[in-house]
Amino acid sequence: MIHGHPVPRPQLSRRRLLAVAGAAALLAALPGAPALARARAAGLPDLTPLPPGAPDRKLFTPVEQRHAPYLVMLAPMVNDIEDADPGTIGFFKGGWWRSPAAPYNARVQEHVYTLSWFHTNQRPWNPYAGDPALLAALDAALGHYLRLQHEDGAWPEYRRDEHAMAATGFGMGYLAKTLELLRRSGTLPERQAQIRAALHKGMTWFLDLGNTKVWQSRLVYANQTSSGLAGAALALKLDPDDELRGRLSEAVKQLAARGQSPSGYFYELSGSDMNYNFEVMLPEMAETYHLTGDPTLVSMARKFTDWLGYNLVREPDGSGYIVNVAPSTRTSARFYDEVRPDPDRTALNSLFVPEVPQLGAFMSSREDLAAARAAWAADTAPIVPPAKGDTSPRILSHGIYGERFPRRHRRAVAIASLPYLRKRSFTELRSDLGQDHVFVRRPGLYLGGHFGTRATSTVRTGLTFLWHPEAGMVVHSLNDNNQGCWATVPAGGRPDADGVLPAEYFDGEPGGTAWTGHHRGHDKPFGIRYRTPDSSVRTEVTVTRDAVRRVVTTTSPATEQIPLILHPTDRLTFTDGTAAAYRANTSATADGLDLRRGDVVVRIRWGTARPAVLRYGSSTYLRDAKRLIHVLRIPHESGIDVTISFG
Repeated sequence: MIHGHPVPRPQLSRRRLLAVAGAAALLAALPGAPALARARAAGLPDLTPLPPGAPDRKLFTPVEQRHAPYLVMLAPMVNDIEDADPGTIGFFKGGWWRSPAAPYNARVQEHVYTLSWFHTNQRPWNPYAGDPALLAALDAALGHYLRLQHEDGAWPEYRRDEHAMAATGFGMGYLAKTLELLRRSGTLPERQAQIRAALHKGMTWFLDLGNTKVWQSRLVYANQTSSGLAGAALALKLDPDDELRGRLSEAVKQLAARGQSPSGYFYELSGSDMNYNFEVMLPEMAETYHLTGDPTLVSMARKFTDWLGYNLVREPDGSGYIVNVAPSTRTSARFYDEVRPDPDRTALNSLFVPEVPQLGAFMSSREDLAAARAAWAADTAPIVPPAKGDTSPRILSHGIYGERFPRRHRRAVAIASLPYLRKRSFTELRSDLGQDHVFVRRPGLYLGGHFGTRATSTVRTGLTFLWHPEAGMVVHSLNDNNQGCWATVPAGGRPDADGVLPAEYFDGEPGGTAWTGHHRGHDKPFGIRYRTPDSSVRTEVTVTRDAVRRVVTTTSPATEQIPLILHPTDRLTFTDGTAAAYRANTSATADGLDLRRGDVVVRIRWGTARPAVLRYGSSTYLRDAKRLIHVLRIPHESGIDVTISFG
């Protein structure tokens, strides 16, 4: 039994029994490195591809539909394993998973879990259970993987002599899961012993709190540290060790102390990153919690869920969430759909939902996911495998722990309690590491901002999004993109948002009374004043109940840049009468632009008629990809006064 799923020994035909018997005789004749020796002599046997039309979608249980694309991919990946070079026998060559696709990169070998799953799990749709060719490939791949481990227990990633936290942490998880499968099915007993020894060495290295490769005073890559705790939790469940279990318990406490900001996010390069936080870190924590029950992890999940409540902004039509992505330090996840069928990298987060019901707001509902899976089963289209280089053993490995998705009515309760939906007015400032995250809700809008220092050059500072309760997201600033951020762009081409922007906050208009953290009602303005370090661009922002005003002063000619999210049904007209269209470039000389979306009119005004350009970009949002970024650019000589209001 693997976490509630039976793993029967493969039932083989007489022909396959004879093949296995022959392979077993060969393996017995070559002890210690059976696949390596055989491959040197004759090469690994090919795995037979699926016949045309296979597999049948209807044969998959809903929770195992995620395996279908990987089943189609299995033979090509297995047949790409190195079997000619004696020094790298068993290497998953060709870039199936992780880069660099080099023999020294242990992360490439994490697909040993994928091979072991298909070999040890008999299903009506899985013709590879017990396949001797698959077994030989798995044995060779494990041999290469284990030979990469350093004597201290670490594995390399970017160079052979590297002792890498990610390769060790994630690797322990996949090896522990592979060991569990092999042990339950009685497969490759010698490899089992080697994996067990490798895991013990890996845990000894990883759970040493004095190991600064893993345990910095403030974690640099919290998701990688978390991965090792999940791997250790499973390894210790399989082979208990009191000393290492004690280290794991202390490590969880240190993860909370060193890996999570007071603001709520998890550290990724001294800042926040939505993709790594929500799609990697939180699922690794959920796995560790499932295996250990440590309440510290629930507290961390609850704190992070509160952070999500300000940074995932829901579209009023219920299509999904737009991410406040400008502050993300490493990646550029822009949105999360309302329903996320397999493969969904956030699915394991559902294990926290019973203890953290508010997290259910950001997960698919049980009923919606069931409907999506039923539609998948009824689809008659061929199953498309993931592209080479776009595969992930995470998709399969997270399926072993079950699901705790919220029911639709409970999810609705969680959604209704989101701060910007529950309240019509608040001002929230969260600061850490010299970085300010600002969230301003007024009856007619919700505004985000990120000021102060930057964690990485990927981050964009300044105002980051503007949302309306009926129109949804109107302005959305991208990260790692100087053409799609909300900014002032001097003649040199580098926007002020691509740099440090220290800010001051005011209880009222900028320059008045300093803000003390207290909010005084729906109609009370809130002011922000920020500047570039050399003061070449100075900006004053005033937020009222239904408008945002930006007064910009520059020391040289510049361009005001506003990234708008437009819908195909939006109607746009410049104040000189020029009509602008969705997915079209439009120029006009005007003092404003009106955007009509349903019953809402968004008025953008800049006071004086100037030549302005609206150009569409390539960034789309949500599964239907209908929301599309269009950037409004308005040049000026030394300053501009822009107001965006809703009516």
